[in-house]
Amino acid sequence: MRIALYQPEIAGNVGAVLRTAACLGAAVDLIEPMGFAWDDKRVARAGMDYIDHVAITRHEDWSAFARQVEGRLVLLTTKGATPLHGTTFRSDDVLLFGQEGAGVPETVHARADARVVIPMRPPLRSLNLSVSVAIVLAEALRQTTP
Repeated sequence: MRIALYQPEIAGNVGAVLRTAACLGAAVDLIEPMGFAWDDKRVARAGMDYIDHVAITRHEDWSAFARQVEGRLVLLTTKGATPLHGTTFRSDDVLLFGQEGAGVPETVHARADARVVIPMRPPLRSLNLSVSVAIVLAEALRQTTP
């Protein structure tokens, strides 16, 4: 199971995602450009010393990531067609999350093998990126871990 972050904008969110991934045993793909310098202290502060326990792959851009992705690409989106509780995950899924402010462009939507939404009550539309990652990763691992 992998987590992919499409052009993340907030260093603290990435640090928190790296910490979650380390604790739950998922690798992380970072699709650049990012909205902060990789050596940003906020990444380290949020990730604490857990960053050394997660496999991180940085990709120059979407094309570089898309060329090497293996497994099913599951896009988490507020425009998702399938609710999280109706999704069946696979152990080789790549869970793709978009930018905090803009999500992903239509070309990325088109490349996704599945589009999933975390249901929430109206008129609210989205959760913090790191919270969304934790919710979805926990459910995906619950389904795929013997």
